[in-house]
Amino acid sequence: MSEERTEMDSKMGHLIAKGHLKELSAELKNWADPEVADYILHLDKPHQILLYRALPRQRAADVFAYFEPEDQDSILEALTDSDTRDLLANLSPDDRTAMLEELPATVTRQLMQLLSPADLAESRQLLGYPEESVGRLMTPNYIRLRAEWTCEQAFAHIRKYGQDSEISSILYVTDGNGALIDSVRMRQLIMAPPSTVISSILNYQVVSLSAYDDREVAVEKIQRYDVNALPVVDSEGVLVGIVTVDDIMDVAEEEATEDFHKGAAVSPLEMNYSAAAPPVLYQKRIGWLVILLFVNLLSAAVISNYQDYLETYVALVLFMPLLIASGGNTGAQSATLMVRALSTGDLKLNGWWQALAKELFVGLMLGVTMGVLTWLLGIYRSGMEVGLVVGFSMLSIVIVANLLGVLLPFALSRLKLDPAVASSPLITSVMDAIGLLIYFSIAVAILT
Repeated sequence: MSEERTEMDSKMGHLIAKGHLKELSAELKNWADPEVADYILHLDKPHQILLYRALPRQRAADVFAYFEPEDQDSILEALTDSDTRDLLANLSPDDRTAMLEELPATVTRQLMQLLSPADLAESRQLLGYPEESVGRLMTPNYIRLRAEWTCEQAFAHIRKYGQDSEISSILYVTDGNGALIDSVRMRQLIMAPPSTVISSILNYQVVSLSAYDDREVAVEKIQRYDVNALPVVDSEGVLVGIVTVDDIMDVAEEEATEDFHKGAAVSPLEMNYSAAAPPVLYQKRIGWLVILLFVNLLSAAVISNYQDYLETYVALVLFMPLLIASGGNTGAQSATLMVRALSTGDLKLNGWWQALAKELFVGLMLGVTMGVLTWLLGIYRSGMEVGLVVGFSMLSIVIVANLLGVLLPFALSRLKLDPAVASSPLITSVMDAIGLLIYFSIAVAILT
């Protein structure tokens, strides 16, 4: 820790201990909101609340948005109804919705009783959309213009109503019924003469989201079109809100974390790992472990079926770990590539046959390379016949594993399941059984 930071911590600690709220507020004035949030969480509980209450109302709401849900819950418990009412009033609609949907239902109902009538109606509307939908993510704070206005009229409207807008660089143009027509950038209005009618500078190529779209659609579209925000419309095309890139970054991080968890056969955590208690971690992991346990019984059944054969050709046992591990590794590689390509939109569901054809060729090349190496190893360890068995087995297992890794994510997506479920543990467990069946079938064909 630097000397300057140590001195600052000492000064802040002195002010907190003395309860000098005004001085604390002044010290924090030049701190960024995330830094203030981190500093508050490093204090003990009484001092957390003291420092939080030292912040101006709007600043407190801005800092609150950077707390994790469990920390928000802890702060809320220590605040009075008056403090909480001010906090909720100053939170942006999307941050308020995100907080309310994370809290227990009883707490959410209590907090909603503290909202103003306008904020209550707004929150009910946003919470009325399906979970993980764009409607839950959007904010209704944006600047709406009319196509028949002049640029001069637009600027007058912006000066009067634009102070609460989430963004001001992009403005949205609607008709008399509120239906979205197009978007226009602020610089276009600035560069146009004041008498210019807005409709004359539109290109009518606006990209929008449905409030009922999955939030992953919002991530994909903002990345694809490289914009800071996208408008959100209802089923009739009426503009109801916008989704901004800062919200999308949070969603992208959450979705990537979920995919990592599913890729390791762990049910996604709804909280940070550091906040998860051992019983929660047990619950999230035991389900898949039990499922995979029963999948692995297939491998045991295959071995049991060929037990007498193994007693005759003991050398085959030496190569079992090598072959089944290679099959699992190959399948996990191709499945990971497919899952990522599907999640980013690089591959579509109707493009499965192209991926299959490509990976059949790749699998053949991989299989030949690994099969030759295994054939030579088999000859060296146990002679020509065993070498042929393990070589052909490796070739077949690698090709099958590669194709299974391609098809399983597509099949899960077609069944409306998350393709990330085609995880390394699942592919490995399935390929163990298939690999052993291929191995023993080839061994019987060559050695008898």
